[in-house]
Amino acid sequence: MIERIRIEMGSNVTVKGRRRFFEIILVLALCPTCTNGRGPVSDTLADSLSSVGGTLPHFLQEPEDAYIVKNNPIKLRCRATPALQIFFKCNGEWVHQNQHTSQEYMDQNTGLKIREVAINVTRQQVEDFHGPEDYWCLCVAWSHLGTSKSRKATVRIAYLRKNFEQDPQGKEVPIKGMIVLHCRPPEGVPMAEVEWLKNEELVSSLGDDNIDTRADHNLIINEARLSDSANYTCLASNIVAKRRSATATVVVFVNGGWSLWTEWSSCSVNCGRGVQKRSRTCTNPAPLNGGAFCEGMSVQKITCNALCPVDGVWEEWSEWTMCSTQCERQRWRECNAPPPRHRGKMCEGEGQGIENCTGGLCTQNGKLMHDVKPQSMENSIDVALYSGLAAGVIAVVVLVVAITLYRKSQSEYGVDVIDSSALAGGFQSFNFKTTRQGVADRAEYHVKTHLETLPANLHPNYSTVEGKTTTLIAPNGLHTPGKTRLKTSAVFGHLGGRLVIPNAGVSLLVPHGAIADDTSWEMYMFINEGESSAQSEERCEILLGPEITYGPPGLNLSYPVAMTIAHCAEVSAENWNIKLKRQTKDNKWEEIMSVDDESTSCYCLMDSHNCHLMLDQPGCYALVGEPVTDSAIKRLRIAVFGSMEASSMDFNLRVHCVDDTPHAFQGVVTAETSRGGQLLEEPKTLFFKGNCLSLQVSIQDIPQFLWSIKPFTTCQEFSFTQVWYSNQQPVHCAFSLQRHSASTTQLSCKISVRQVKGHEQLLQVYSSVGESEKETVPFFMQADCTVTSQTGAKAFKIPLSIRQRICTTFDTANAKGKDWQLLAQKLHIQRNLSYFTKQKSPSAVILSLWEARHQDSGDLDSLACALEEIGKIHCKSLPQSPDENETDFTF
Repeated sequence: MIERIRIEMGSNVTVKGRRRFFEIILVLALCPTCTNGRGPVSDTLADSLSSVGGTLPHFLQEPEDAYIVKNNPIKLRCRATPALQIFFKCNGEWVHQNQHTSQEYMDQNTGLKIREVAINVTRQQVEDFHGPEDYWCLCVAWSHLGTSKSRKATVRIAYLRKNFEQDPQGKEVPIKGMIVLHCRPPEGVPMAEVEWLKNEELVSSLGDDNIDTRADHNLIINEARLSDSANYTCLASNIVAKRRSATATVVVFVNGGWSLWTEWSSCSVNCGRGVQKRSRTCTNPAPLNGGAFCEGMSVQKITCNALCPVDGVWEEWSEWTMCSTQCERQRWRECNAPPPRHRGKMCEGEGQGIENCTGGLCTQNGKLMHDVKPQSMENSIDVALYSGLAAGVIAVVVLVVAITLYRKSQSEYGVDVIDSSALAGGFQSFNFKTTRQGVADRAEYHVKTHLETLPANLHPNYSTVEGKTTTLIAPNGLHTPGKTRLKTSAVFGHLGGRLVIPNAGVSLLVPHGAIADDTSWEMYMFINEGESSAQSEERCEILLGPEITYGPPGLNLSYPVAMTIAHCAEVSAENWNIKLKRQTKDNKWEEIMSVDDESTSCYCLMDSHNCHLMLDQPGCYALVGEPVTDSAIKRLRIAVFGSMEASSMDFNLRVHCVDDTPHAFQGVVTAETSRGGQLLEEPKTLFFKGNCLSLQVSIQDIPQFLWSIKPFTTCQEFSFTQVWYSNQQPVHCAFSLQRHSASTTQLSCKISVRQVKGHEQLLQVYSSVGESEKETVPFFMQADCTVTSQTGAKAFKIPLSIRQRICTTFDTANAKGKDWQLLAQKLHIQRNLSYFTKQKSPSAVILSLWEARHQDSGDLDSLACALEEIGKIHCKSLPQSPDENETDFTF
């Protein structure tokens, strides 16, 4: 080899080159393994040859970085020209010659020889190397002019771990919001490439410019659309394997938006103070995919004052005109006293009057008739005169007889018109005419005797009313759909009566005259138990009182019945839209009226705790409320009960939050009575707002040295939905206490019940829990808890005779203006007066409504005061003569 190098270099070697040549010869002499062809060329030789001047070998192919997959070896290649020899050097050491595979061929274009060398690197070689850097190899090529080195090529073992360093997380974002899904692929060599799948389809194939996957393996959606709601998966892959991340679900939601307000409705009444409404819907856009419902009011209300209709009235007739040539005269009048205004009616009748002005003696051409005999004319005039006189005498006689009969019919009462003092219960100051001063005591006796002698109950098969045998009409059986628990029934005739469900706040008044004189009906009323479907949660409606059914079906009444239902709403037209619903034959519910609207089919009067309904059709009725604002308040009754547990050391406190109606609270009382519960504090009222905030119940100030309570149970919370949509069912929680010693016989603590950011009630508990204290605390019931029905006069506050006189006085307007509208006004019934207009006796219906409102008050003071006030008003407006003042009483 030395000789070969010397010959090739020949005479071209300079003096300096000859000196360097001898140094190489010396190195080869000292290293026999470098010249025997069985070992690698030494580094000294390579470095020495590289310093030789001229063109060095040029690499046409250098070794490239490679990865060992599983156990498969990799091959590294080098190709150079001109090259006499090429060797690989790995990790600083020469690779043995017999591990090389080489070949040599001629380049046809340049005529130069090209040498190519390759070696194999195995997984074992790489694993056995423990250097500061990765396993590497390079090529060294020799030519007669020197040596060249290739680039370093690294060899690494390829792998990809199973678990992602960060999986993408599902998100809920609003429409047009930005979505960023983070993904950090598993560790691997080479580093894994990341792709994204949308519902198992490559995102890159969708061509969606709104989705960017280039930023550090993350997926970015610049503006979220509804179509972007999908399941997204991060896919990592390299030359070894592919890995899938956990799937991230992206939901693009739409928050609701209000539509434009509708136009204001017309005033709810035709006359007086009413309400106007306008509404909007949460449909611009509608909530989607769990988006928030619109905040604020869906209905706005404002008060309005409708001008009452004024009917036109004819003015006085004008004077007759002169008799015309046609033997006629005329007169006129106009509808101007006053003219019709505000939808009032036009005057009825003709505005022009025409009559013959010659007594019929005028011909068609206007000339007088002279051919009639004077004697016959005189005879006809006499006949007409005597006929008129006879008719006048007869009319006077009839009038006298009528007045006499009328006075005779009134003599048993001893009064000519009603005096308000008779209603106060004492009949104190009747002011009679002078001819009837002696019958006052007899009137009082008659009224009281009449009330006492009326029958209390009617026979179930027949009844005697006012001396007449009447037929009883009754259904084959009570109509009791579903499961009912609280019910009552009785037989009613012409005198009417009252049905009461004890301790439920529910009653039904059948007015006098509602049932025909010769008929009786077996009537019933019950409370529907179980789940209610009257309210609609989609419209946020809640049940304000129990569902009531009365019957029987087919009941035929002359006057509407008055039904009273206790409710739990703080009544406010600005915050509530309260409706009355009735169940149809197919068990669906229909709205028959809104409390604020006019209706002629039924009447609804809302008091603070009761709703009074005037109904003429039997069926199932429910009072529901829809909150208009967040300030709508539902009253809750809060009560705390306690009882000893099986272990004498344990005491259980139970707090009930129930709708503030007698029926709902009675259910709690019944349940606690059955388990021996004690009422530890008088129930209190909590005002619960419809603002979606929850209810918290906590126990405070427990004597720690005497009692203990389980950890984390001192405060309990109920969601808004549980409380708001309870539908007369109680929400309750329990606190379990344990005394440290059997000698502890007293328990004192506080129970706090509050709505978050709202009203709070504190119940102070102070109770004896000793062994001797086993009797339950009595509950407070209504005074009439045993009365379920009353028939006849004792069911009413107003005596029948007084009621009839009031109706007679007020049903027909007279000169003094004492009509039923004035009566309604003084009894504080000022809306939906059109309902009473349709009744046969408006005053009778008004009095039935008064009876329903005052069934628990027990006196007639308010009615007596109203009548007395009406009397004073008309006494001042219509002055009387001295004679009249002496003989007539003040009304």
